[in-house]
Formats: sequence, C-alpha cells, structure tokens
Amino acid sequence: MAQQLATMRSPAAYVGVTNYAHRQTGEAAAAAYLALGHAYLLDHRYSEAEESFRAARKAGDALADYADFLAAQAYHEGGSNAEAEALLKGFNDRYPDSIFDDKAPELEANVLLAVNDVPGAQKALEADSDDEDQPAYQLAEAQIEFQLGHSDDATAAYRKLLLAHPLSGEAQAARDKLRSMGALSTLSSAELRSLGDAYYNAGRWEDAAEQYRALTRVPGIEPVIREGFEIAVAACDLKLRRLTGREAEALPQTHDDNGARRLYLLMELARSHDDLAEQQRLVTQMETEFPNSQWLAEALFSSGNMYLLRRDYPAAVAYYGYLAMHFPQSKNAAAAHWRAGWLDYRLGKYDDAAQMFNEQITLYPSNDETAAALYWRGRLYEMQDHETAKAAANYRAIVRTYPHYFYAQMARERLTALGSPQPAEDAQLDNFKPLPVPHLDDSFPADSPHLAKARLLANAGLNDYISQEIAADPNSASWSALAEAQIYASYGETFRAMRALKRALPYAASAPIKAIPLPYWRILYPEPYWDTIKAESAKNNLDPYLVASLIRQESEFNPSAISYADAWGLMQLLPSVGRQLAREEGMHNFQTYQLLDPETNIRLGTRYLRQMLDHFGGEMEYALAAYNAGDERVVDWQNAGPYHGIDEFVESIPFTQTRDYVEAILRNIETYRAIDEYAGAKGARLSAAR
Repeated sequence: MAQQLATMRSPAAYVGVTNYAHRQTGEAAAAAYLALGHAYLLDHRYSEAEESFRAARKAGDALADYADFLAAQAYHEGGSNAEAEALLKGFNDRYPDSIFDDKAPELEANVLLAVNDVPGAQKALEADSDDEDQPAYQLAEAQIEFQLGHSDDATAAYRKLLLAHPLSGEAQAARDKLRSMGALSTLSSAELRSLGDAYYNAGRWEDAAEQYRALTRVPGIEPVIREGFEIAVAACDLKLRRLTGREAEALPQTHDDNGARRLYLLMELARSHDDLAEQQRLVTQMETEFPNSQWLAEALFSSGNMYLLRRDYPAAVAYYGYLAMHFPQSKNAAAAHWRAGWLDYRLGKYDDAAQMFNEQITLYPSNDETAAALYWRGRLYEMQDHETAKAAANYRAIVRTYPHYFYAQMARERLTALGSPQPAEDAQLDNFKPLPVPHLDDSFPADSPHLAKARLLANAGLNDYISQEIAADPNSASWSALAEAQIYASYGETFRAMRALKRALPYAASAPIKAIPLPYWRILYPEPYWDTIKAESAKNNLDPYLVASLIRQESEFNPSAISYADAWGLMQLLPSVGRQLAREEGMHNFQTYQLLDPETNIRLGTRYLRQMLDHFGGEMEYALAAYNAGDERVVDWQNAGPYHGIDEFVESIPFTQTRDYVEAILRNIETYRAIDEYAGAKGARLSAAR
C-alpha cells in the first residue's frame, strides 16, 4: 500500500495506508505515518504532512531522523519556519549517523533566511562546508549574500550555481533571481549558450528552445552568437518535429559552424521527406564548405543510416567510410567503421571487410561493436582464408571476454564445428579479457542499523532513500547492491530489484558465472511466476527459459508495465492482440486490464510466441524479431538475403533496437541455463559435504 501511495497518491491509497497506520503500533505505525507524511509533502498538503510526521515521531524511534527532517521540510515549505527551526536546531547532534546530516544545515540556513536571521543562516551553513559543490548549498550561500546586500557576491554565487548545475531545481531558482535582479546580462555569450546546450543534451527540447529563443533577444549580443541561437532553436524544433523547410531555409547562411549546422538541419529535413537528390547535394556542399565540422560528421552518419534502411549498401558504405576516415574521434566513428565493414561483407567484398574488421579490433578494442568484429573476422578466416587456427583464436577471445554475448554463443558453435582446433598465437587477442569483478559478499552484518532502517524505509515506500541509507554503512561496499535488491525482491518488486543490480553490476554481462555469487544472479535473472511459465510453456511446446528470457527483456518482470506503444504486462501484449488471443483461448468478456494479471498475460503471451514460431518454421531468431518488430518487417528482412546462416540474418537486422533485443534474449536463455546448472552443481557439492 505504501509503494502504491508513493507512486499514485490516489484517494484510495491514502485511505488504505491511513487505516493501516491506525491499526498498528510501534515501528509499523511509524512507517505508515511516514509514508503518509511523505505523500502529503509531495502533494503540497503541508498541514496534513506535518500531522503525519508528528504521529510517526510519536509512534517509533527507528526512523526519527526521517520524521524530523521531512517534517522540518514540510513546515518550511508551508511557511511555519519557527516550527521547522525547532526541529533542525541540533539535528546533527541528535542524529550523528543520519543521511540528512549534510542536508540539514542547508535546510536550516534556508529556514533562518526566511525569518531574516542572516547571521544564523551563515552559522548553519558553515557547519556544512564539505558540501560547497552541491546546488542546495550554493543556493543558500547566494541567498545569504543577497540578504546581506552584497549584490555583486550574490550575482556571482547565483551565476556559479546556474552554470555548474543547470538542470537542478536550485538552478531554476537562481535563474529567476538573476532575472529579477536584472543580472542575467552578466552572463557571457558562451555561458548563455552552455545553458541551452545543457537542456538540449538532456533531451529537454522545449526548455532548450525556450532558452535559445530568449537568448536571441538579449540586447547587444553579437550577431554571430544570435545566429547560433536561432540555429539552435531550429534544431530543437527539428527534434520536436515542427521545423518546416521554409523556416530552415530562412536561417542565416554563414561560413562558420552555424552555417554548417543550418545545412545539417536542411539535410535532415530532406531525409525525412525522402528527397535523395537534395540530401546528397547538401552533404556534398558540407564536405566542400565545412570539411572539419562536427555537423558534417552528424550528416554523414545520418545519411549512412538512411541508405542502410533503403538497402543501398554501397551508398551507406561510402557515407560510413567517409565518417570513419575523416572523423576518427567522433562519437559515431566506431559504429560507422563497423557498419562500413559489415556492409562490405554483405556485398561480398570480403577482402575489404577483413581489413575493416582488423582495423575495428585494433582501433576500438573496448567498443560494443568489437565483439561482432572479432566474430566475423573469425568467420572470414574460416570461409575465405581457410585458416582455422586464426579463426579459433578469434572465437576463443570472444568466449573468454564476452561469455554471455550472442557472439560467444555463435563462437562456441563454430569451435564445435571446427573440432575445437588449437588456436593460433596472437598477442593482440591475448589482451581481450573480461572486465574485473570486484569482491562481492552475499551476506550482510546482522547488526547494521542502516540496513535495518533501509528495510523500514521500503515498508514506508520511501524507495528514494533506501540506497543512500545502505551506503551510509561504512562497511557496505561489498554488499550494498545486493542488500538493496533483496529488499525490493522481498516486497515482490522483482523489476526494481533487477534494475538496482543492473546499475550496480554493469560488468555482469561479461562476467563468468562463478565470478559473481549466486544470490546476485538470482536477482539479475529471476524466476517469478515460474510454475505458470512452466505450465503454459509446456502447453505451447515452448522452452520455459525462452519465455522467462523474453519476459526479462520485455518488462523486467513488472506485471504492471505499460509501454509507450500501449503494450501491456509481463509479455507486453497490445490490447488488440490480447483480445484476439483471448477469443482463441475461449476466454469470455475479456477486458484489457486483465493483461496486467500475470497468469493471464503469460497464458496469452506464450500462445502468441508459439504462433510466431510456427509462422517462421520454428526459427527462434525470426520469431523473436517478429515479436519485437512485427512479422511483416521480418519477412521483408528475410527477402533482403540470401544469408549464409542465421547469424548473418541477426547481424543484418537494420533496427538496432530489434537486433539488440534478439541477441539479448538468446543471451538470457543461455545465462538462465548456466545459472541453474551452477546452482545445481553447488547444491550437489553442499549435499556431498554434509
């Protein structure tokens, strides 16, 4: 109920948690009142938040620092600063191990500023000197300078905050204050641009456009800077799909970076209108007029992608190759280089492809595409060069470095087909090794007060604080991620547990199974609803590991997931598909909401997966691609062959998201099996030891 309240804050959720709080005593009641107070605070219902926090403080002591700090925040935001100061005064002395010890001085400073106690605010902030780089500290510092009448120092402090933390809420307050002081003009052109760029790079197109548009109106701004802002506004409008060709054409034609970006925007519009002649003309113009511009690099990559989707592989290779050669430090250089090599392979230009794969391995050893380059160079060693020892060396490097990748599965198959030959010696390949795995504990100290508080926080639905609380234990580095994940799992939030470990263990995809303790793997590759998965898989003649792997990729086992494309539940079924499948299953009066029921979703989803497999002759890779992108697209991709093997088909899927999806599910299946085999072997050893 607390988790639902934190997420939805509906009237029913408030009633449910309130009734629970009234029925409980002690820490259980305290957690419930804390959940209510936090929800009321988020809803700006300050008096109710204050009352709930008081009740939480009265009911129990384990989360007293949370009750006091959040109550002080509610009092402050509600205008009751005397009450807030009463709670904050001496907070760090009362709770020396609280995660709020670095936040309480900043909040106290703001409270004291609200009652015009500037010396008190200064004294409070001095107690938090370790957090000088934090936005809350910097905002309080700026406000103190302002109230002291130090206009220049206040302006400098607000500017510092705005430029150092442009995406924070405190930065917005700083910007508003600078505007009211008439001090926005103190920002240099470069600083003004950096703000808009920060919004743009964060994908906040509307905010960025508003910022750039406002900057075009700054008095006295240099013409070249104003032109840059006008171009930047147009770039935001392009992202928002509202830029017209007439607007782009009207942008200033200059011979600097602004002019290059203008041509790039025009090129993107030509691409969106499928105007090949104009797209080609614009890229050629950019090559002539702006040969070193980053916008030419962007245009080349976009053009390569365009022709890849059109299956004009020679044109795509030309654009990708030009980018890789002339912009080797570009963010897209490695991907462009790889795609040029792969398309050479698809065109049967195997010598060129081999050279590109060799370069990929040498130039970009840590890039995502390198595993593919190693594999396909191995295939060329086999097919064209007939050098099985060199092929085996490549395959073994993949298996060693990327044991769970799709390419490792393919490499193991090739090694088996070759009879596991002795690999050739290659010093470069010897450097390919999996990322190191830090020491991970699978047990926790029973007496950790921070871990105990984290569990209570989960019970109160205060998920944002759980990881901070666990990390406050000075000895938690080797077990904090598992502890957090297991807390979520204990409440049935499998998807949240998995996400926590994915963030904490990014190296898991390349780690040997035995390098990570089993409890971590059980959360990374969970098996909830396993009885239902096995039963429905058996009914549809499916591998249950395949179904679990698909669910992991589709929804991360979140039964309530609804995607932006309106796909529902564990196996992400569209409502229209769900209705059709329900009719086939003989389910009467089916309603879309039933797709959020795990058993129903698995029942219908396994039937749908079986249909996809049957439609594509049992070929798993085709079926998975169709599950993700639709069967018509898969038929279209099949017709783009011929392919010498299913590995070539998978590599040739033009949608990166679908290709990664297929490869990930195949990886998941193998990893699930390896984990269960490891668990079985470990259990057998323990039984023998007993």
